[in-house]
Amino acid sequence: MDLEGEVVIPRSPVKKKESWKTVLSLAYQSLGVVYGDLSTSPLYVYKSAFAEDIHHSDTNEEIFGVLSFVFWTLTLMPLLKYVFIVLRADDNGEGGTFALYSLLCRHARVCSLPNCQLADEELSEYKKDGMASSNGSLLGSSLKSTLEKHKILHRLLLVLALIGTCMVIGDGVLTPAISVFSAVSGLELSMSKEQHRYVEVPAACAILIFLFALQHYGTNRVGFLFAPVVITWLLCISAIGVYNIFHWNPHVYKALSPYYMYKFLKKTQKGGWMSLGGILLCITGSEAMFADLGHFSQFSIKIAFTFVVYPSLILAYMGQAAYLSRHHILETDYRIGFYVSVPEKIRWPVLVIAIFAAVVGSQAIITGTFSIIKQCSALGCFPKVKIIHTSSKIHGQIYIPEINWTLMLLCLAVTVGFRDTKRMGNASGLAVITVMLVTTCLMSLVIVLCWHKSVFLAILFIFFFGSIEALYFSASLIKFLEGAWVPIALALIFSAIMYVWHYGTLKKYEFDVQNKVSINWLLALGPTLGIVRVRGIGLIHTELVSGIPAIFSHFVTNLPAFHQVVVFLCIKSVPVPHVSPEERFLVGRVGPKEYRLYRCIARYGYRDIHKDDLEFERDLICSIAEFIRSERPECSILTIDSENDEKMTVIGTSSSNLGVRMHEDGDEDSSEIACTSEVKVTKSPERMLRKRVRFVVPESPQTDNDAKEELRELMEAREAGMAFILGHSYVRAKKGSSLVKKIVINLGYDFLRRNSRGPTYALSIPHASTLEVGMVYLV
Repeated sequence: MDLEGEVVIPRSPVKKKESWKTVLSLAYQSLGVVYGDLSTSPLYVYKSAFAEDIHHSDTNEEIFGVLSFVFWTLTLMPLLKYVFIVLRADDNGEGGTFALYSLLCRHARVCSLPNCQLADEELSEYKKDGMASSNGSLLGSSLKSTLEKHKILHRLLLVLALIGTCMVIGDGVLTPAISVFSAVSGLELSMSKEQHRYVEVPAACAILIFLFALQHYGTNRVGFLFAPVVITWLLCISAIGVYNIFHWNPHVYKALSPYYMYKFLKKTQKGGWMSLGGILLCITGSEAMFADLGHFSQFSIKIAFTFVVYPSLILAYMGQAAYLSRHHILETDYRIGFYVSVPEKIRWPVLVIAIFAAVVGSQAIITGTFSIIKQCSALGCFPKVKIIHTSSKIHGQIYIPEINWTLMLLCLAVTVGFRDTKRMGNASGLAVITVMLVTTCLMSLVIVLCWHKSVFLAILFIFFFGSIEALYFSASLIKFLEGAWVPIALALIFSAIMYVWHYGTLKKYEFDVQNKVSINWLLALGPTLGIVRVRGIGLIHTELVSGIPAIFSHFVTNLPAFHQVVVFLCIKSVPVPHVSPEERFLVGRVGPKEYRLYRCIARYGYRDIHKDDLEFERDLICSIAEFIRSERPECSILTIDSENDEKMTVIGTSSSNLGVRMHEDGDEDSSEIACTSEVKVTKSPERMLRKRVRFVVPESPQTDNDAKEELRELMEAREAGMAFILGHSYVRAKKGSSLVKKIVINLGYDFLRRNSRGPTYALSIPHASTLEVGMVYLV
């Protein structure tokens, strides 16, 4: 994976041409990260297709029909739809369900985030792909205005994105189960049925427990092995396929004709249609090509699939079909499995490679599940969870303990409960095809609203691919009682959690907006706020991007003293994957200069990594200091008017700008300060026992005495320390609210709030520096 920390790859209309060496290197890496799941599908596709609905006969019409369906499904869905169309719909290089939703939020005002600002549209990544909306058709403009006008359509679009996301999470439960179980099932050919029954499930469970237990350590230590394992597996199955084709039936290539699909359906009828639920497993993992786009490049993913994965899978399926076309009566009940077509002499080595490949494929989907949970949480659609970054160098390698152990328990429950690939396949198939249907629906809107193409082209896209997916979806849904209920149940549970959290968060924000304090109240108090101002910085966390939160009036009214410097801090997510460090903070004043009240809005994209507490603290103070230094009419830094006439200035992090730097005693890196042209703001000599803090200010004749005095006060306040004031909210439904709202708010949201994490920067704050005040919200 090629992204590090918060480094944002520059996106410009004229894209920099990648070298072939870089492309091939990324293509090699993508084989281990993206295609592990897809490459292990030959383990269970034929077995799932022939489970009960159809039977292998002497005419070979069934096996050739299944091969034809597999070939055309792989060609039309991953190759045509994803490689040539969907991969182009990237959100500044990022892919996945939320990337499509984010694109739509920016091209039409349908964003579900409550604290969006016009200032967010000035972000460098908040671009319209260089296309003017005027290029769109009249029908496209009409569709856009209709979407923006009706709030119910905003909710439907959000629900659609959440359904796709929940099915991906469901796939994170089902894929490890079916991949590992299918790999281990090769033991059946080496022992009796009675022995196999007591070995297969425990072995699969042991591997799954080991897999999930390793997540805490991250994949960076063993990640370099992923690509070799998958390449070895692909070479293995393609070589076996070629051997079976030439040894058993060289004419199997004729089955690639779509005519065999017609013959298959004509003979099998309803049974053939129901077997499509097993056939569609050949494309499980295809969505990973789009979801993992942010870690690679379009071209590298296309090359890896088109020239390595696709031909290997086709050869593997053709080889299995060639073998089965000459073997109609098998002694074992394991009739149509993958291992039966493997030459007996190499069966054990292939079994070992298959287990490793299944673990790699499972690892990719587990990591993807962590990533999508993080995105949901950033966009206000999932409770705050503990996110651990397992690699300081590789972007996207995260670990979420609560989700990891939940996935493991669900995975073990599926494995022990089902005990066969048939029902696991039915469950996995429905999850896979639902995600693809959601992608098709969102892509049709992207074609019109983002690409400004004809509405008829979007209709053609959704009709062609939607018809194929609807056929597979119906075949999967009909097996509801035979395992397909699992992804539906998981999706309903996770959707309920996400929607309840989003609804409660939205209502809480609306309450904050309605009850914020008037600026006139603040002005009436005077610069001292009617209380004693003591040295130090009071950091008040709020979701508001404008106005004074009601909790501040509660502090001023009930406390005898307050801090010399007060900062209203809002940490918000914006509908872009990354916010560059140069645009991280929006800083402004609340009230007149002598009040020493500041507002600081820290903006993060849904894929950004939040810095550790000390680094964030330093960046925050430096951004305020840089705002003070540069606050003048002729300042060239971008200034934006917010809704309450507060001037907000875009300030970068301390590492991204050449403005004010902060140096504290104990800092090891003083070389940066020594090389900066500086005017030092000296500290008062009376505070020698405290940590010494100084600001290094770029030499500027415009820095007036008032600014220097304000910087000195900020410096002294920083030396005295920071106190974090956190509001502890109790959200309750108003009197007269409906029963459903009371259940959602009083029970659902309250339970999730009590069991979720607080603000990320507040997790490691000493208790002596934290002031938590309770407040009741009636929504």
